[in-house]
Amino acid sequence: MNDMTPIAKTTPKDWETDQEVRWCPGCGDYAVLKAVQRTMPEIGARPENTVFVSGIGCSSRFPYYMETYGFHTIHGRAPAVATGVKLANPDLDVWIITGDGDALSIGGNHTMHLIRRNLDCQVLLFNNEIYGLTKGQYSPTSRVGTRTPSTPFGSVDTPANPCAFALGAGGRFIARAIDIHKNLVGVLKAAHAHKGTGFVEIFQNCIVYNDDVFAPFTEKKNAGANQLWVEHGKPLLFEAGTKGLAMDMERLVLKVVDVVDGDWAAAGVIVHDQTNRGLAHMLVEMPFGMFPMALGVLFDDPRPTFESAVVTQNAEAAKGKTPDLQKLLSQGQTWQVEKEPHSM
Repeated sequence: MNDMTPIAKTTPKDWETDQEVRWCPGCGDYAVLKAVQRTMPEIGARPENTVFVSGIGCSSRFPYYMETYGFHTIHGRAPAVATGVKLANPDLDVWIITGDGDALSIGGNHTMHLIRRNLDCQVLLFNNEIYGLTKGQYSPTSRVGTRTPSTPFGSVDTPANPCAFALGAGGRFIARAIDIHKNLVGVLKAAHAHKGTGFVEIFQNCIVYNDDVFAPFTEKKNAGANQLWVEHGKPLLFEAGTKGLAMDMERLVLKVVDVVDGDWAAAGVIVHDQTNRGLAHMLVEMPFGMFPMALGVLFDDPRPTFESAVVTQNAEAAKGKTPDLQKLLSQGQTWQVEKEPHSM
């Protein structure tokens, strides 16, 4: 009996391609790419079993830079192609790379149906609140007042909230992270461990067309007061544990409270429960400024996946039947056209 040759563990280098990485110098996409390449060995992924699918946009160059299978598809349609890939081979590890415009504008319907179906895949939405590839027009997530070539007097649109959108579509895993933050790898690992659609919004800096738009909470000097990294079973604390989130029982909304001498329980600070959809809704919709930015795994509550249901259904339908293509073509709604077509 021959011994099985053990499969060597990969390194981040194994996930790099020979393609020149072509983003603007200083773009946050570089940091996300490196984080993903670091994540792959840690989750035990294999290049030959992994597929990256992207739409159109700066972030959608991603498949060229990952030593895996990949599809660079058309604008907004990455979820549709990824669904076909997963149904054709449910054993593949499918990652979708998209942006705020690609996923929430032309691809909004595809993104919604992917999430509600709960396809087992990871969705990384790079949110820079701008259309970078087409030279800086406003996007669905651009804030009111954003001045761009397409909104010279300032945008009057109410911006979309990606995580609120995903929750509203029935998402079962919702997370947020920052392009250059060390916690990004942990968030990616959690998304991959989730069985179903893992939706991750990544705040990504566009250094050319929307530089420092997230600086009020991403810059080091602002991070402590304005970042709230949630962790299941841990109190919702920020600003070095001196502030936290509690429930205003009269209005049933969150409020910021002071924590004295580390006694968060006495201050009424809530303990994060990542299976609580209602809490997740409140966290993703906290108005920044009055509240910190909630980051990390906000909601994680798995349910059966779309492709598993399709596989089960097909197996049941095929029971006791012998594949016969000719019989299929010859029965039911088939016919032969014998009459000559009319001449024009």
